[in-house]
Parts: sequence; structure tokens; C-alpha cells
Amino acid sequence: MFDSNMFADIILPLPLKQLFTYRIPSEMNNNCTIGKRVVVMFGRKKFYTGIIKFIHKNKPTDYELKDIVSVLDDNPIITNIQFKFWDWLSNYYMCSQGEIMNAALPSGLKLESETKIIYNDIDESQDFKFNIKEESLIYALKTHKILSINKVASILNQKTFVNHIKSLLDKGIIRVEEETKNKYKPKLIAYYTLSKEFEKEEKLKELFKKLEKAPKQLKILVNYLTKTKFKITELLANDILDGIKVNSSILNTMVKKNIFVKEKKEISRFKNYDEKILEPKILSETQSKAYNDINNKFITKDTVLLHGVTSSGKTEIYIHLIKDYLDKGKQILYLLPEIALTAQIINRLKFIFGDLVCVYHSKFNDSERVEIWNSVNSLTSKKQHDYRIILGARSSIFLPFDNLGLIIVDEEHENSYKQQSPSPRYNARDSAIVLSKLHNAKILLATATPSIESYHNVLKGKYALVELQNRYKNIKLPEIKIANIREAYRKKQMKSHFSPTLLQNIKAALDNNEQIILFQNRRGFSPFVECKTCGWIPKCEYCDVSLTYHKYTNELVCHYCGYTVSNFNKCKACSDIAMQTKGFGTEKIEDEITIFFPDIVVKRMDYDTTRNKNSYYKIIKDFEDKKIDILVGTQMVSKGLDFDNVSLVGILNADTLLNYPDFRAYERSYQLMTQVSGRAGRKNKQGKVIIQTSDPKNRIINYVLNNQYNKMLESELSERQKYKYPPFYRLISITLKHKNKQIVDDSSKLMAEKLRILFGSRVLGPEYPIINRIQNKYLKKILLKIEKNKSTTKAKEILDKIFDEIKIIKEYRYVTIVCDVDPL
Repeated sequence: MFDSNMFADIILPLPLKQLFTYRIPSEMNNNCTIGKRVVVMFGRKKFYTGIIKFIHKNKPTDYELKDIVSVLDDNPIITNIQFKFWDWLSNYYMCSQGEIMNAALPSGLKLESETKIIYNDIDESQDFKFNIKEESLIYALKTHKILSINKVASILNQKTFVNHIKSLLDKGIIRVEEETKNKYKPKLIAYYTLSKEFEKEEKLKELFKKLEKAPKQLKILVNYLTKTKFKITELLANDILDGIKVNSSILNTMVKKNIFVKEKKEISRFKNYDEKILEPKILSETQSKAYNDINNKFITKDTVLLHGVTSSGKTEIYIHLIKDYLDKGKQILYLLPEIALTAQIINRLKFIFGDLVCVYHSKFNDSERVEIWNSVNSLTSKKQHDYRIILGARSSIFLPFDNLGLIIVDEEHENSYKQQSPSPRYNARDSAIVLSKLHNAKILLATATPSIESYHNVLKGKYALVELQNRYKNIKLPEIKIANIREAYRKKQMKSHFSPTLLQNIKAALDNNEQIILFQNRRGFSPFVECKTCGWIPKCEYCDVSLTYHKYTNELVCHYCGYTVSNFNKCKACSDIAMQTKGFGTEKIEDEITIFFPDIVVKRMDYDTTRNKNSYYKIIKDFEDKKIDILVGTQMVSKGLDFDNVSLVGILNADTLLNYPDFRAYERSYQLMTQVSGRAGRKNKQGKVIIQTSDPKNRIINYVLNNQYNKMLESELSERQKYKYPPFYRLISITLKHKNKQIVDDSSKLMAEKLRILFGSRVLGPEYPIINRIQNKYLKKILLKIEKNKSTTKAKEILDKIFDEIKIIKEYRYVTIVCDVDPL
């Protein structure tokens, strides 16, 4: 029990590195506990949800303390291990704990305050002068009394209305208050029970007689008693009204008459698994060996890298490992790089583990995510399920595990595990390794194409290695053919973006009723449109990038800020109508393949077609059910999907992957081409892959052709050591942003000079990135390279100090500094 002089250090969801101290009111002494959510006022008007991190008796003396407004939880929602994890993330990725809180907590667990504008009853005789906008607002307030800020913006039909609000505040016409809103609402369902007084036979007979003049009510009563076999038990309205043509309003009338009692109960938003639970499949000889090797390696190493070729049956090994850890009473986290993968994997896991499995990712709504959070958290009393296997994308590392035994990171090489924006810019794979140590758990990293960093850790003895070099049932790896599109263009053999080799193989596959995947790692119809006459290209108004043409909506879209305009019918520079599309994306491939094969079903899987929660599932299900003949997609189609009937994969343009200006371009090209190739011929038959390229002698193409991962690894390690890149050096990328180009130039130059004094030649830049203006802000980048054997902790302390020195300068106060540790 705490005395009345207790104080709490609270994490607020703000990009500020310090904690904020509040006084615990004496009446809340017994209720305030570390890990609970509280509502506090920040500033003069704003309310936030915070998390209590520390409780102490050290009263701050340099500012006036505010009291905690209320405590939201009966039990802590954040565990001690989570706090340690947040500490590590904050220190390593150079971000605030408030930013981590924002990323970790489902929105439904974060109260927000909404500004309300309230009309004051005043003396109408006062001689005030109002402009038209103010008069419109006063009229609306007289009608509604209270308006939200969003409603005010709608009424005034403008984004900037602060001056009108301030003018009315100064005149005393209105006042401003904050209303706190709880986003999470449990799902409630109404149950109906016959009143207890009718348990007695005489009372029930009286009721029957009474209802003779109300035949519809009598029907309801008879149906209820028939369903319950004359026992008083609760039923849903649908069950009571089933089979009788009576409206639910009649049932509610009976509630008002106290014939029935209506009670609302909280239920889960997720359906129970009602099918028969199956036993895991028996592993093959090679799978059994890999499974035993993993368990043996776990004796001496906490981290094991499973290097298994595509379609080698890695998922079945995971299932056996999951069962082992469930038998030990442990929780399991199964990480996947794409939400699309969860749609297929969840079914395989449900067959074996039923309702012990759940999916967690950002496509779920707030209430669904809160329900899963509460079900994982052993401290809460609001459990709807006992989920012990969490299948999820990167955000699932933040769930409140209390007994985590195993983490599986599938497709560990994928850059989708890295959060790019906003902060924290964490890598879920690397963070999962730290999380496993905090829980004393084991972690399995698995892929057909390990990241160079992970394999280097194997070579250094940090991770253990298990290899699975044969496909399940010894099916051969796909046959890979190279289509030289430079030669095909020279000989005028190309038809649109398809080589003769690719078209011939597509026709052969379709004739055999087999399915095809076409891979193009660019969405949209065309990367840009251009005037044939003068060469004018439409660009984004806010970013230094051309607009991508989307034929389906006939719009030009910026893929960086979302700016959208209708397609131009004529050139804005010379007024000519000769506008033409250049290049191609997934939408154009989807459109043009039907010219050659008009009677087939073609679908597309990219960001544009998978925005909804269930869109992934529908596309994948339709492809599995052979309702789609050709699936066109971006890198989404390369990540671990398993389709029985795919015999052909076409890579439309390998050159865009190989020629990307990044030191990881060759590694990623090898990974993407190998992974997408692995979708072909996964069951009973060898598949085929056609790679279209104008550079068939490129060494990476040949490594893919011959399945030579080790040669790719060797060549890349040699170059990276020579040029001081990971895994031999750590990288910290610093981006400076501002609307004024000169301010960005000057501030970045000053920062680079300060950094060079301390870090010398380890500092590269400042340089403009390829896209040097995004969302109307100019960008400049500085890259810091730090040797693996040097302390990054000290380097980060120096960086924070230099950032503060830059920010203190008046001209640079509003320069945004973005720090990305281990950028991808």
C-alpha cells in the first residue's frame, strides 16, 4: 500500500525521450500499479493514455505536478519483460519509449481526447461583429450546442479555421473542452431467459392463459420451451424465433412485460474452430533428420538457422516443434513477413492445433487486436480465448507473452521484417532474437535464401546451422531457362513485354490445365507517362518523382505520398495529345496477357488489390481452388506460398532487380528470383521458370540458374568487407528533412562536419537520395559506418548530443532528423 506522497513516471505516446512524472492521488494509492494504463493531462487541455513504468517518492521540484486523472485497468497490461524489451528497442533504434508504446499497443487500448467546441449562452444585446464564417459557426452551435473539431472543419469547409475559433473564444461566445474517448468496445450479444417466476407450473399455466389473446407472444413462448425442453435456460433471439414468423420486437415487448429477462454478454469476435483436430503428418527421413538436428543444436545454441530449399517441407518441421513446446506448456510466436502468408498457414495450423492458434496483424480492426492482446496476457481477467500459438507479422513481437518458449522466424531474409516508417524503425527478426533471450526461449530462423548477416553469424559460431537440401518427396528443383530479351528486341520477336520463350511455355502450361505465376516487382500499369512530342512527364506536386499510371482508376498516383490526379489527355507543356505510357507494372501485365490468352482468368496480387483485411485470403483461396489461371504479382507472390498446380513461373524483368542502386541489390535479386522460382513444381512434378533479362551472363543470374547460394554468399562477403558494409560494419542512416532546400543543405553540412570531427572517414555524405523531395520536404542523407568491434552505444550517445546541438540553432529548429539503425 502506498502513502499519499507517491509519484508515477509515465510513458506517454509522444516522440519525447523522457518519462513524465505525475502525482498519485491518495484515493488511487491502492490501484496504481506498474504496467497499468492511466489517463493524464498533458499541457493545458490534452488528455492521453499513459503507462506507469515506475512508482517512487521522489517529488520533482522544477515544475508543478499534475495528478493522474484515472486508472483504466484492474490488472497490468504491460509485463516486466515487455518493459525490458521496450528499453532495448528504445536504446538500440534510437527512439522514444512513447513511440514504441504507439507501435506496440493496439489503438483500442489508447484513449484519446477529442476537442469539443461548446456554445456559451451570452447576452445577445452585446455589439459583436462577426465575419460570415463565424456567423455560420454560431448558427450551428446554437442548434447543436456542442461540435467536434472535425465537424467545425466540415461546416466552415476549410482546413485552417483556428483564427475563427480564437476570435470567438476572445469574445466569450464559445469555450473549448476535451472529451476523452475509449476506442475499444467489447462485442456484446443479447441472451433471453424465461423469468424465474415461471419455474412454478401454476404460474406457467397462468401465463399460457394470459397469452391466448396475444398469439404471436404465445408462439414465442411455445418455441422457447420446445427448444429448451421446458428448462429455463438462456437462448439467442435467433434461436427463439427460429421457424416461426414473428418479429424480434414482439420478443422485446415480452421483456418489457417481465416474461423474459434480457442479458447482454461479452463474446469473442473470432469464430471457434469446430472441425476435427488432426495429428501432425509423419516426417520424411530428411525432415526427421533436420528436426532432430534442430533439437540437438538447441541444447548448445539458442538461435538456429534452418537453411532449407524451397518446398523442402519446413512448415511440417515447424508444426512438430510447436507441438513439442505446447506439450511443455509454452507459448509460441510464429513470425511471417507478409500478411498474405498468414491466410494460407493459419489453415494448416488450425487443422492440428484448433483454437490454440490465432493470427495477429495490422489488417485486423482495433477491437480484434485488443481481444487478442487480452487473450495472450495472463494478467488480464478479460480472456475470450487461451491463445498459445501466435501467427503474425512483425507487430506481433509486441504482444504481452508471459511464457514464451519458441519463436519461429519464417523467411528470415525478408526486408518486410524491417519497419521503415514511422519510428520505431525496428527489425522484427533481430528484435525477436533479443525477445527470445529475455524469455529464455529458443529461436529458429528459417529460409531457402538466408540473409548474408544471418549466415555470417553461423560462420562466426554465433548461430547453429541445420540444412535441408532436398525437396519433399525428392521432387527436382524447377528447371530454369533464361530468355535474352535484348536479343529478342533486336530480332523484333518480343510481343509487348513477353518473350517467345515465355509465351510458348505459358501456352503449354495452360493446355495442361496448369497454373502460372508472373512476377513483376512494380505495381501500377506504367511507371510514368510521357509526351511523345516534347518529352514532358507528369510529376508529383509534393515529391520529386514521376506519377505512376493506374489504368483501372485512370489516375496518376504518387507511390510516396499518395497524391492523385486524373490521367492527362494532353500534354501540359505543349498541349499535344500524344501522351504514351512507359515501362510496365503488374496492372499492365494483367491487362496485356489476356490479349494473347483471351479465355483465361487472370488476377493480380499487389498492394493495390490487397488493401482489405480479407483480400489476401480471397485471392489465395481462389488460386488454390484453381479459379485463377494466371496470378500476376509483386514480391508478395515470392514469399513462401504453396500452390499444388503451379508449373510455370515467369520473371518479367530481372534487370530492374539487379540494377537497383543499393549495396544489397545482388543479394536481394538472388533471394527474390530463387524464392519466386520455388513456387513452381511443388507437388509431384518438376516446375519450370523463365527469367527474362538483357544480361544473361550476370553472375547472380548464373547463381540462381545453378542454385549456388554459397557462391553468391562468398562473392558478396568479399565485396562488403572491401567496401565496409554489413555484416562487417554497422550502418546508421541519418536523414534531414525541411521544406526549405537551403536549410536542409546548411544543416546537413554542419551535422556532417560535427560528425567527421569525432568519426572521421566513417561518415559518408551529406548526399541527396534518389528521391530528394517527399511530401514537400527536401531530404539529405548522411551515412555512418561503425566497425562491428566498436561500441555502437557510445556512437549513439554522440549522435544524440549532436542532434541536440543542431536543434538548438534557431534556423534549424524545425529540421526533422530521422535516424535509422541498420537500414535496409
